[in-house]
Amino acid sequence: MSAIDELRKAVIAGEDDAAQEWAQKCVAEGVNPMEAVNVMGDALRELGIQFQNMEVFLPEVLLATDAFKAGLKVFEPELAKAVQGDAKKEKVKVVIATVKGDVHAVGKDMVATMWTVAGFDVKNLGADVDSEAIIKAAEDFGAKIIGLSALMSTTIPHQKEVIDFLEAKGLRDKYKVLIGGGSTTPQWAEQIGADGWSKDAVEAVEVANRVLGL
Repeated sequence: MSAIDELRKAVIAGEDDAAQEWAQKCVAEGVNPMEAVNVMGDALRELGIQFQNMEVFLPEVLLATDAFKAGLKVFEPELAKAVQGDAKKEKVKVVIATVKGDVHAVGKDMVATMWTVAGFDVKNLGADVDSEAIIKAAEDFGAKIIGLSALMSTTIPHQKEVIDFLEAKGLRDKYKVLIGGGSTTPQWAEQIGADGWSKDAVEAVEVANRVLGL
């Protein structure tokens, strides 16, 4: 079995040390770091579905999340090399959150990591964050980008809610609002007036640079 397959097994089993060890072996073997991170993310999403179906329990999901983070830490330097963020430029501040009612964080955390290694100053607000709290955090942090993640079709309306609140407060022009998540599409982004949409963490870097004109 390949190193990347063993890495996937370690994440599902919630084994931090094994995930870190197999991640290191993936790096040593020249495995594409983003491919490896995506495999870990897919494993965690599968476990999340099993949790929703009551096939596994919360402690197992939490252990798998910790294993994912252990593996991700190994790949961060490799991701930084691939993205080649410019350390000399002033860091653009961004905030990112999973919207209200949605507890899924894997995809959002991957985007936050990719933005960080690309040279952005990222404030990760976590999951299930109220729209007003997202806007307040962006104001307090001095952000130029607001990233909004939503996995479920029942929660994507909160992405629109954030944009509506920004408009109501006269703040819309201050921010580039980028969205993503399993139930989102480019058409949805256009419909709600978002500034951009990305299908994955790698594209999120390209989109952020593009909307900022970098």
